[in-house]
Amino acid sequence: MRVVSLACSNTEIIAGLGCGHMLVGVDEHSDSPAELVAKLPKVGPDLTIDIKKVAELKPDLVLATLTVPGHEKNIEGLQKAALNYIAPEPVSLADVFDNIRQIASLLGKDEKGSELVAKMKAELEPVSSKLKPKILVQWWNKPTISPAKLSWVSDLIALAGGENPLAHEDYKSRPISNQEVAEINPDIIVLAWCGVDYKKLRPDVIYKNKLWSEVKAVKNKQVFTIPEALLGRPGPNLVLGYKELKRIVAEFNDGIA
Repeated sequence: MRVVSLACSNTEIIAGLGCGHMLVGVDEHSDSPAELVAKLPKVGPDLTIDIKKVAELKPDLVLATLTVPGHEKNIEGLQKAALNYIAPEPVSLADVFDNIRQIASLLGKDEKGSELVAKMKAELEPVSSKLKPKILVQWWNKPTISPAKLSWVSDLIALAGGENPLAHEDYKSRPISNQEVAEINPDIIVLAWCGVDYKKLRPDVIYKNKLWSEVKAVKNKQVFTIPEALLGRPGPNLVLGYKELKRIVAEFNDGIA
């Protein structure tokens, strides 16, 4: 089967299923596994996919996505080109597992899909934490944009022993004002800025924000960084994001004890 992936998460799922050899093209943002994607044709940035290039690769299946606003344009293009595609839109960890199974089934690898999900679940073991610190994840800083109830990140935070202060709100994510951040008063702030190289994430920007000077996470030096690739891509690498959150919560609890 010839497969083109239009999202990092799909590319990583295919690799996790041991089906990297089926890929004949990927989007420009797919960067993992590096040795796999380096040799594959690129069909453009994920928000402006070159549908003509996709069609030229003669795929049996195109794995698109609707997890990010703007991907709808790609779907319209795939439909006009009469290309066979799916476009998952997971909002929970359970959805991510379902999507992995769906992709595995379409590739004729049902057993591999079940094995990968089982492996992830085994590593995503819930942590018992009496304190349950409030963890505010930043997808962006100006303005602050944070995940809410309709995000697998809320599930990861809960599994790691924390609490997403927006977990009760029916949004994927939403902007938050400086005043609202101060009112939420998170115990921990995690920077996972979308599209920003991990090495360029800057906790000092948060510490210098005078409007947040009384926020507990700022006062107690509890601002951390996690690569967006480990929290923002609904695939196997969410396990690594969970482990980072788990470590941060454990260190927080040790500091309080």
